[in-house]
Amino acid sequence: MNSPLVSVGLPLALAVIMFGLGLSLTVADFTRIAKTPRIVAIALICQVLLLPAIAFGLVLLFGLSPILAVGMMLLAASPGGTTANLYSHLFRGDVALNVSLTAVNSVIAVITVPVVTNFAIGYFEPDDGAGSLGLQLGKVVQVFAIVLVPVAIGMLVRHLWPAFADRMDRPVRIGSALVLLLVIVGTVVAERDTLGSSLADVGAIAVAFCLCSLTIGYFVPRLLGAAERQSIACSMEIGIHNSTIAITIAISVLDSTEMAIPAAVYGVLMFPLAAIFGWLITRRRVRSAPVTVE
Repeated sequence: MNSPLVSVGLPLALAVIMFGLGLSLTVADFTRIAKTPRIVAIALICQVLLLPAIAFGLVLLFGLSPILAVGMMLLAASPGGTTANLYSHLFRGDVALNVSLTAVNSVIAVITVPVVTNFAIGYFEPDDGAGSLGLQLGKVVQVFAIVLVPVAIGMLVRHLWPAFADRMDRPVRIGSALVLLLVIVGTVVAERDTLGSSLADVGAIAVAFCLCSLTIGYFVPRLLGAAERQSIACSMEIGIHNSTIAITIAISVLDSTEMAIPAAVYGVLMFPLAAIFGWLITRRRVRSAPVTVE
């Protein structure tokens, strides 16, 4: 697959999105985790261990084809998306925690994504060529260079020109959303011949996985003593994945547009589902709040 979408569009899309993330980050966002190490550990365990396990169970339950199964596992291993910060802000979550989790998780993903994806390739053995190649270290390093270098550049820009970074925050966020939309549309168009059957296979499991991710992200930290705002932040961070990373790896590294379908479908569904979930837990919080009588 040597189309411009793959060779230029996908790396550029990922770089723009991660540069936007870098513009919102400072070194303090990484060091802040020392103040709430338990909450960060809970969120990362949910993200790194629980989500791939749940995705694996759902894949077996829904009986996905090997290539779509690997795509689903690749999505499950991808870190949280930058839009999680916006959703957390809308529903009164701890945005600072979101930013820290996104920063740390994006770095950890350099290790976790290859491990989970190679496990899935070895287990499901897709017969489109990905099974024999796997995620080779050199290719993974190339992809995550596109992830981490723009983040570092964005952080440097924020450090040197904070006022400029603040002015660019909104335009870059909007641009990132548009780029993500174009990537998803491009993926869908490239796989249009098998899109109908793929959507039928992946739609239900994508909804189930998204709802599981949001629910686990909220209730596990809450049950373990996290504050309401922290639990909302964890929910959005865990439920809103960086679909662009999964799509880029599937198409550019593993040379499979079909493998990118789960991430593309999830990238469309997660936004309305996260909005509905956020509204429900906010409504629940308002109902449970004590009424004061003057």
